[in-house]
Amino acid sequence: MAMAVNCATSSSLMITKPSKTPFSFSPSKKTPFLGFSFAASSKPSVQSNRVSKICCQEKAALIPAQQQSMFDDLTGPDVWNKTWYPKAADHINTSKTWYVVDATDKILGRLASTIAIHIRGKNLGTFTPSVDMGAFVIVVNAEKVAVSGKKRTQKLYRRHSGRPGGMKVETFDQLQKRIPERIIEHAVRGMLPKGRLGRSLFNHLKVYTGPDHPHAAQKPVELPIRDKRIQKQA
Repeated sequence: MAMAVNCATSSSLMITKPSKTPFSFSPSKKTPFLGFSFAASSKPSVQSNRVSKICCQEKAALIPAQQQSMFDDLTGPDVWNKTWYPKAADHINTSKTWYVVDATDKILGRLASTIAIHIRGKNLGTFTPSVDMGAFVIVVNAEKVAVSGKKRTQKLYRRHSGRPGGMKVETFDQLQKRIPERIIEHAVRGMLPKGRLGRSLFNHLKVYTGPDHPHAAQKPVELPIRDKRIQKQA
């Protein structure tokens, strides 16, 4: 069986054959661990007549002429990675769009999904899952939002005070009379990412009861709604 020996002076590989002389055991030398003595009578031969070398490439790598410009200036723009990723200047909050939507007789779930799409920025061509690219959304007349079926009496909202037995349960109708803004906030929050990005995106939602809001200076525009079934049918 051949033996491969790595040369230290060069990057070549030497392939040799060991000698056929067997190992002989001598009682003169004893090993302290095994309890019996043995000694190698001879060492394997250094080389045999059969030697082959595998040497590394010493010449410089050839670069095609059409790609030479990629290696001339390594301090310039990254020509290898052409995937666009938004910079800090691409998602400044002061330059984002503000939308306003009237929640009167609009289905809660369909309205919340439309709001979440624009808050995340999924309607934009520059949407990036890990970056806040969306807009701000203002919701007015939150107390007039509608639900379908028997959800007004069957849909439950739970909250806990943190103490034993502190679970509080109330229906949609009860919460709408007490804090109507919380219904839309709860629905939109569940459609946003969970974590630091989701908490930051949730601040883009502004919900108010009544037709008025204090964001006239931002010049909000009407929220574009493509869902034709968002309005509750009489």
